[in-house]
Amino acid sequence: MKEEQIFLKNFSERLVKQIKYQLRYALPLWFVFLIFSVFPDNKYSIRLRGLFISFVLPCKAQGLRLGRDVTLLNVDNLYLGSNVYFAKSVWINAIGGVRVEDEVIVSPYTVVASSRHAFHQGSVFRGGSSIAPINIGFGTWISSHCTIAAGVNIGEGVLVGANSLVAKDIVSNKVAYGVPAVVQKDRHDRPGEVKSAR
Repeated sequence: MKEEQIFLKNFSERLVKQIKYQLRYALPLWFVFLIFSVFPDNKYSIRLRGLFISFVLPCKAQGLRLGRDVTLLNVDNLYLGSNVYFAKSVWINAIGGVRVEDEVIVSPYTVVASSRHAFHQGSVFRGGSSIAPINIGFGTWISSHCTIAAGVNIGEGVLVGANSLVAKDIVSNKVAYGVPAVVQKDRHDRPGEVKSAR
């Protein structure tokens, strides 16, 4: 009987916590994304989308810019610095904690997953997941179609090349790419002639 009481108590606590999360974060995020889903990606709508989403996030990110079809999961474990840009269809699961510092750009179709599936009795279905935090440093650029795995720390000013899988830490001011991503060279400042319409 005591085991049943403990189970019911744990179940009810988890249920209450999930309801609070849905009401505080998930439903408001869904609603804002729904409203702005009809807006094209231009300098005005990505700023408006980011502004309204920043009111929902616990970190109150300044200057957040969001492309269309961005997915943010477990935002109660998500920290965003100022002037962060997530392009179209970026997918972030912050269940293990995701920290994105100031002026980071994440290009389209990138996955940032702070959890990884596990196997049990030969099946991923039975295995559950393990979690670990992800940190992305100041001024970093994650190119299109990348995957950032759980437990990774990416330093400041890093350029991650397109289609890369980042499964290990990358120190600051490096260019890394590949599957898995490997540091290829130092990254040097080379200011461009054209400033984008941000």
